[in-house]
Amino acid sequence: MNRAVLRRWGQRLDPALLWTILLLVAAIAANLVGIRLAGSIEGWQRWMDAQAGHFLAWRLLLYAGTAWGWLWMRRRLLAREPEAGSHHRLLRAELGAVLAIAALEISRFVQAG
Repeated sequence: MNRAVLRRWGQRLDPALLWTILLLVAAIAANLVGIRLAGSIEGWQRWMDAQAGHFLAWRLLLYAGTAWGWLWMRRRLLAREPEAGSHHRLLRAELGAVLAIAALEISRFVQAG
């Protein structure tokens, strides 16, 4: 695809949707490369199972970085909008994020057996 086509797509699509599509394509490409390097889907699955501890460490670091960024943003937002409505919106978003992360990690733990 040339740049003009990508630019038109980018202008029409919501940027969040565009990023989602790009991340999905990157994930698919990473899996295809991994399968090819491992020789088979089973080999790729064995490698991923063997690296589960590293993936957990990566996720924990990612969660910690996200929490740090969230706290930084939260302080700025509450300084700019000190009313109770902002505080309640943030609490709902925080609760939703914690529940979503917990559900993802619990489902991962249950799948691993």
